[in-house]
Amino acid sequence: MSFRLQPAPPARPNRCQLFGPGSNTKLFAKMAASAADVINLDLEDSVAPSDKDSARDNVIDAINTVDWGTKTLSVRINGLDTPYWYRDVVDVLEQAGDRLDQIMIPKVGCAADVYAVDALVTAIERAKGRTKPISFEVIIESAAGIAHVEEIAASSPRMAAMSLGAADFAASMGMQTTGIGGTQDNYYMLHGDTRHYSDPWHWAQTAIVAACRTHGVLPVDGPFGDFSDDEGYRAQARRSATLGMVGKWAIHPKQIALANEVFTPSEAAVAEAREILAAMEQAKARGEGATVYNGRLVDIASIKQAEVIVRQSEMIAS
Repeated sequence: MSFRLQPAPPARPNRCQLFGPGSNTKLFAKMAASAADVINLDLEDSVAPSDKDSARDNVIDAINTVDWGTKTLSVRINGLDTPYWYRDVVDVLEQAGDRLDQIMIPKVGCAADVYAVDALVTAIERAKGRTKPISFEVIIESAAGIAHVEEIAASSPRMAAMSLGAADFAASMGMQTTGIGGTQDNYYMLHGDTRHYSDPWHWAQTAIVAACRTHGVLPVDGPFGDFSDDEGYRAQARRSATLGMVGKWAIHPKQIALANEVFTPSEAAVAEAREILAAMEQAKARGEGATVYNGRLVDIASIKQAEVIVRQSEMIAS
């Protein structure tokens, strides 16, 4: 282990992030009553340019009037290359109450993008006397973003989470696909006459997880566009969870249960983790650094792996 220890990420459930356009007020109460851990009220891609101002007003009203329970409440602002983002930040922070937890910054390409939003947020918090600091989630959606992913993860004490935005990322990278996440038909290798399909998003997800874990930020998988394909969503979510991501976006309500299913440790997994911890406690009492559990070697590293599962289960349960 390095002398410089990895900081712990925020201790919050983040299995599912449910998105809804700020222009559709009918969805707000349903989103608040859903089983999603995080609510993202969107002012960006799902809102037409002609509706930006009214959507912003809708979101401010919803933050102030809807009962969001214990959910993490986030607003996705418009990109820094638009004329909308500064007004999103100013109006939301000046007019909405302390119920807002987080601002999501899209299309972040470098640490300076985060710094710009941080400076504006800090000034507003001080001017308005806001007592609860706003956290940030950023979306990696470009070649620049993935190239600078570690500096972005380390860019601000407000950084809480980072997501992969597959569609814009694919466009920025020049990928020949119109799909949003999932398997791509042309991304395969041949072994004889058999096609073996690989995961074109794997390397970017791994880079995000490594940067996030280094700097105490939650790594989150982004959207899966085909909301009629439950098994495709499950497959991508399971790969993401195995890589170390803590949750996934839901762009349709039916995806909420799928995300919660995958990113909630199963009873069997938690039981096994507790048994591994118990077996290692017995080994330590015997002065041993390793032992055998169900026919396989477990050691000090196994304790850390098991503790991740147990902590996640306890956090969700609480």
